Amino acid sequence: MISSTVGCRPTARKDTLLSRREIEGLIAEGRTIIILDGRVVKADAWLKYHPGGDKAIMHMVGRDATDEVNALHSADARSKMDSYVIGRIQGPWDNFLPPIQGGSFRPPGKEEIKFAEVELDSAASSQASSRTSSPIFDAVDRPSKQGRGRRRNYLADLDDTSSISSVSSIDLSALDPPKPSHMDKYTQQQIDLDLAKYPALDRATQDDIVQRYRLLNERIRAEGLYYCSYTSYLIELCRYMFLFIMCLLCLRWGWYATSGLFLGMFWHQLAFTVHDAGHMGITHDFTLDTTIGMVISDFLGGLSLGWWKRNHNVHHIVTNSPEHDPDIEHMPFFAISHRFFESLRSTYYDRVMTYDLFAKFMIRYQKYLYYPILTLGRFNLYRLSWEYLLLGYGPRKGPAWWHRWFELAGQAFFWTWFGYGMVYSIIPTPSARIAFVLISHMITAPLHVQITLSHFAMSTADLGVNESFPQKMLRTTMDVDCPEWLDFFHGGLQFQAVHHLYPRIPRHNLRRTQKLVQEFCKDVGIPYALYGFVDGNKEVIGRLGEVGRQAAILAKCQQTIAEKRQHAHC
Repeated sequence: MISSTVGCRPTARKDTLLSRREIEGLIAEGRTIIILDGRVVKADAWLKYHPGGDKAIMHMVGRDATDEVNALHSADARSKMDSYVIGRIQGPWDNFLPPIQGGSFRPPGKEEIKFAEVELDSAASSQASSRTSSPIFDAVDRPSKQGRGRRRNYLADLDDTSSISSVSSIDLSALDPPKPSHMDKYTQQQIDLDLAKYPALDRATQDDIVQRYRLLNERIRAEGLYYCSYTSYLIELCRYMFLFIMCLLCLRWGWYATSGLFLGMFWHQLAFTVHDAGHMGITHDFTLDTTIGMVISDFLGGLSLGWWKRNHNVHHIVTNSPEHDPDIEHMPFFAISHRFFESLRSTYYDRVMTYDLFAKFMIRYQKYLYYPILTLGRFNLYRLSWEYLLLGYGPRKGPAWWHRWFELAGQAFFWTWFGYGMVYSIIPTPSARIAFVLISHMITAPLHVQITLSHFAMSTADLGVNESFPQKMLRTTMDVDCPEWLDFFHGGLQFQAVHHLYPRIPRHNLRRTQKLVQEFCKDVGIPYALYGFVDGNKEVIGRLGEVGRQAAILAKCQQTIAEKRQHAHC
């Protein structure tokens, strides 16, 4: 069917009806295929030019990405995706597990092996019928220490000419599922808890949630909540100017510690506008908002907006996934799930997050180290920004080709006025310089608390590919309850659940939107997580303490096993 469209008009090509099997074959051949509003989009040519990074697209391969794309992109950006449409689908779409997450896809002509796999799965099911199907036990092509995914990996290695009869002669006893470990059982408990707490994952229930979510978006748009209040930003600008002027005055008066305090507060407040600009929540124009964001982030803050967007877009798509979400991948310092004890491989950083001796020590005491470590968080953001810019992780062609060079210029500007102009030239003594730098950076710690607060205490369980976008966002994100007069301090980050559903809504409208989202949650039966700032912090510390205790128990068990083995050899 695909080959028959070669040489036809583009409109005819876009109307080509593609079957699920044909789409699976394209993905197996390495094509970047996503489903968008019933259309099949092949994003190969756009992958390396995407301003938000390639990883975000890779997590959508084989999935209906309609809600994720609509949430994160403007109407103009979505219209440009039409040029990448290669066909359409008929009826509802059953999501594949993307290759980056371990999904397995059959190349064209592999149906014979597929039937053999089904036969083996059926034969083995009688021995595994007592356990519930879940991402833990039914991982696809994801080998682990426990041997998960062994059946599918074995079958993938069979010769192409293998017949059903020859495959069926395999000793099925070698294909028995491995006995789940204690950690696997705990993961299953978390999944079961979420399955009991949140709406069912059947198509009818999830489709209803999606339809109501989209209707809510139309209501939000009709009520003008996507329109930005520039008067509110004028007030923000006055606040920024006051803080920076106070920093300069205190610097002039020789009050270096106090000057650092005001500078840190200045950076803390700027981060909120950078977040708005990164989501096109100010002017809703990609180029203008991105420029605003880079000027503030790079020239005034020394941090890369490009790095943040690449990181943050992935976070919005695979929120709270231990293997995939960079915003919760803080090994060896923090682990919010026992799954990090397995030395998971991060698909974002393309490296193994090793659970080594240092990590074992840090995780056991992480609830005590949480706040002290966050006071140094800004230094890590410098490292990540430089890594992104110097190694050229951003797009080098397309509409964002110039961003890297603009950001490098911004970095040079920042370190000139801050590093040379303030720290070196104005502050006279080494001790005063150290105090100034440390205070200005440590005072931004509340920002890092605000960022982690919304997710660290929430679920990290994977409920599979059938969970809808709105349910996953609300299951993995909490809002923070605070009085309206404190909104300036939280900068919109107290409405993260609302923000994850509708990222492009200007933050000054999030409080009004929250009431609509709460009504939506009540209608569809999704629990809405809302904590006060103090209670939210208690939840996070409680989660860190729980995982720390699990780490201590695991270490004790491993020590006991090692001692028994040692005695057995004596």
